[in-house]
Amino acid sequence: MNDSRVRPVAVCYSLATIIVLYWVAWFSHRSLVASESSPVYVSFEQAFPVADGFIVLFLLLSARALRRRSSSAVLFLLLGAGAGFYLGGMDALYDVEHGIWSRGSNGLVELAINVVTFAAAALLTRWVWAHRRELDHVAGEGGGAGQ
Repeated sequence: MNDSRVRPVAVCYSLATIIVLYWVAWFSHRSLVASESSPVYVSFEQAFPVADGFIVLFLLLSARALRRRSSSAVLFLLLGAGAGFYLGGMDALYDVEHGIWSRGSNGLVELAINVVTFAAAALLTRWVWAHRRELDHVAGEGGGAGQ
């Protein structure tokens, strides 16, 4: 595999794993990641698993497409990044409006999640845009768009 795709594949798998581990912690030992325990906060956070599941799906499909040299990597990376921006924006706005970031170590965990979400979305978007022609060109040489 071309070196320009190795790092993004690893990033896709790493980000997907982090998201899954967050939800495992949320449902098995919430105090590790929850910044508070109010019903409103818990209800808000529990609205995210399906949307985060879509991000995981897009990341896994991106990694697969990159490994197969398929131009569909462009689509899946941009879908995942867009979902990351959207969810990051919703989460950060709630956190700012409710003073979540200032609530001790778990508030800092929430801030780190917001920063990582935006940074990952921005970096994936920048990478795929910079490599879009290479991805289209490689797929056109037998990698097979849409594989």
